[in-house]
Amino acid sequence: MSVTVRVPAKVNVQLAVGGARPDGFHDLANVFLAVGLYDEVTATPADSLRVTCEGPDAARVPLDRTNLAARAAEKLAARYGRRADVHLHIAKDIPVAGGMAGGSADGAGALLACDALWGTGASREELLDICAELGSDVPFSLVGGAALGTGRGERLRVLEVGGTFHWVFALADGGLSTPAVYGEFDRLTAGARVPEPAASDEVLKALAAGDAAGLAAAVSNDLQAAALSLRPSLASTLAVGGGAGALASLVSGSGPTTAFLVQDAGAARKVAEALVGSGTCRAVRVAAGPVPGAVVL
Repeated sequence: MSVTVRVPAKVNVQLAVGGARPDGFHDLANVFLAVGLYDEVTATPADSLRVTCEGPDAARVPLDRTNLAARAAEKLAARYGRRADVHLHIAKDIPVAGGMAGGSADGAGALLACDALWGTGASREELLDICAELGSDVPFSLVGGAALGTGRGERLRVLEVGGTFHWVFALADGGLSTPAVYGEFDRLTAGARVPEPAASDEVLKALAAGDAAGLAAAVSNDLQAAALSLRPSLASTLAVGGGAGALASLVSGSGPTTAFLVQDAGAARKVAEALVGSGTCRAVRVAAGPVPGAVVL
């Protein structure tokens, strides 16, 4: 017997970042949108905990206890007084270390898969509580759709979305460490007053109305300057997408993936072709959202 869970990537249509807290985290106003790029996590009974992975960039995925999928299994097992004896296989299609919550998706996927495999019957609240322990983006990977994350991003309020938003994602060579990007944000803002993060009314209204142009005018990412400081070449990728007709161009989360909001599927093809031909990125992906969060297949 095995259980497979499909879980989506995310893009941040707004990422407002406050100053560093005493615990090292930052308060956020993080508007998430789940998009149709997926990892699948399959849980199968085993004699011990084991993680395997296939797909693009699989060689860059840790297979030890640092993998969020392994940690999710251990946390669920500990809560229910059992051993985390399970083989977790990740079929990876979400970019690795790309600012699209691929690792978080795997954590949420493994948690839901193990809950179903073991019949633990954990409530939605329990699962979200474990997700929050695993990482700031993991609860949204479970929930999907669109949501506002506050605190360090783990406290979610589901948002209404009035239509489908089309995106093109340009994948950069190599990854960017999220802690490094936050560290650069702290360096760049040292001595400045960093305002309390708050959700943009314009972003929320555009999502609710399904208004791509309105959303494009309002998207923002407070980590973008830090990501560009660490990886200046991303500016060229952003310029290509904008020049090809994207409504908005921004770094996705902590990067280095760049995200381009477009009007429709036809515009997505045009922007994708321009990015592929530009030589400024290693690969291009097209997806739309919102899509559901983690689901048992």
